[in-house]
Amino acid sequence: MKTRLLIALALLPTTSFAADAPPKPAPPAPAAVAPAKPPLKIIPGKVIVPTDAMRRPWGELISIDAATRTGRFRRDGTDEVMPFTILPYAELLHHAAFGDVEDFRPGERVIFRLHPNDAGEWTWLTYIQDEMNMMLGHKEYFHVTAVDPAKGTITADWASADKSFVRTKDVLLETDKDTRFWRNGQPAKLSDIKVGDPLRTKTHGIGKAGHRVCWEVFLDDASLLKFQAEQKAVHTKRLAERGAPGYVDSASGTAVSLTMFQESGEVTKTLKAGTKVRLAVCGPDRLAAGPAVTGSVNTAKAVGKLGSVTLTLDAPAAANMAPGAVVRLWVGR
Repeated sequence: MKTRLLIALALLPTTSFAADAPPKPAPPAPAAVAPAKPPLKIIPGKVIVPTDAMRRPWGELISIDAATRTGRFRRDGTDEVMPFTILPYAELLHHAAFGDVEDFRPGERVIFRLHPNDAGEWTWLTYIQDEMNMMLGHKEYFHVTAVDPAKGTITADWASADKSFVRTKDVLLETDKDTRFWRNGQPAKLSDIKVGDPLRTKTHGIGKAGHRVCWEVFLDDASLLKFQAEQKAVHTKRLAERGAPGYVDSASGTAVSLTMFQESGEVTKTLKAGTKVRLAVCGPDRLAAGPAVTGSVNTAKAVGKLGSVTLTLDAPAAANMAPGAVVRLWVGR
């Protein structure tokens, strides 16, 4: 009898003796998907750099016109000739400092930051960055691997200072009768360059892709920084003479608000409540096109790399001092 009972118990479903399993947790709710940000778009009268829609080709400058702020360049690698239109707030970086249209020479090798215009053509330009600015900003050099005095050429690897990053190997730097060499800010010679030396340069093309002919060869940082200091002095003088550029954000009666361009930073940082200023509207060349009006600063502050300034004019703003207008601002009366 006992044996039959044990057999009967063994035949019962095992689940009848197990504890109830805990309920399975509900699956997590799907994470909310943030709406995609609309792509940046250039809007006349606003300082916008569409980094999600840009191209930055190297090229050889063919022409550049200060009156129309337009130009053309020959693209590296393809020799394609590309036109560009310089936007009013574009950064024109010359000799590793702020410059302007007239600083750039035809033939110079630079980087062009381009964006599509309303027709989808990649012609709107928001910076020109010269070779000196690029190499200094990235802390990179041409590390010499060979020098050929007979041909006047230097072969080098383009890399970071410690060579942990190599951008391009075996770059051929050509020289000619117009090439100048610098060490400690003083004239030097090709024969002063040795294998292993770190160099920086300012180069130009010859109308065919792939050529890098040196206008300036800097054998040390001090020489490049001397050129930079000279360019900074030129820029400071220009701001004093031409005024600091910016956009009108709003103008109503005697109240005016401005967005000052990045190149105006050394002027904008001096402004404070009560500072007396003059303000003039510019023409297409970004130069003052008429007499300046006087006024005083109400507020001034940095907004990222730009400046935000509000003014009270001594007389109502003229009709052409409308939102989107390019203006020049001078400190003092």
